[in-house]
Amino acid sequence: MPDEFEHQPHDRRAMFRLGLKRLMEPIAEYLEERFNLPLPEDRTVLRPPGALPERAFLDACYRCGNCMDVCPARAIKSASHQDAEQAGTPYIDPDLGACTVCAELACIKTCPSGALAPLADAGDIAMGLARIDRDLCLRSSGQPCTICRDECPRGAAAIDISDGGELEVKTDGCVGCGTCQYRCPTFPKAIKIEPL
Repeated sequence: MPDEFEHQPHDRRAMFRLGLKRLMEPIAEYLEERFNLPLPEDRTVLRPPGALPERAFLDACYRCGNCMDVCPARAIKSASHQDAEQAGTPYIDPDLGACTVCAELACIKTCPSGALAPLADAGDIAMGLARIDRDLCLRSSGQPCTICRDECPRGAAAIDISDGGELEVKTDGCVGCGTCQYRCPTFPKAIKIEPL
């Protein structure tokens, strides 16, 4: 039997993952080369909860994928990047999915390198901060949209409506999970997360 078959997975789930990976890798490589989409070196990439400061994070992260595997929301992705320093590192794109601020902090608990540092509880997460573009927000045109507040795992502690009827991000309550951006119905998004 050829070597390549000796190392094939023996269960359906693993076989599916391998097949999907083999199918998607050339597409991802083509898009990366074609559109040259490098990840910036500063913390402009939203990292999972508990991430060390960017330089320390890049040095510590094993790129093992454990945090991606255990994320209950499947929000953590692996960076596909020509720069070896960034390649394989975990990040969250709030346009594609958001951290659910899970009570178990599963990604942190499974990190073997300490790149995702332990937190006392989910309220201590500090990934980023939501910023509202009032020109794009539906409330600015008189529509009663409250999706970002209603869907936020932290609720009114993170985002609420002011006495004047405008959305208000609370800097001491917003953890930067990205749910508001993910759920925002406008395009482009009226609310975006700025990584810390």
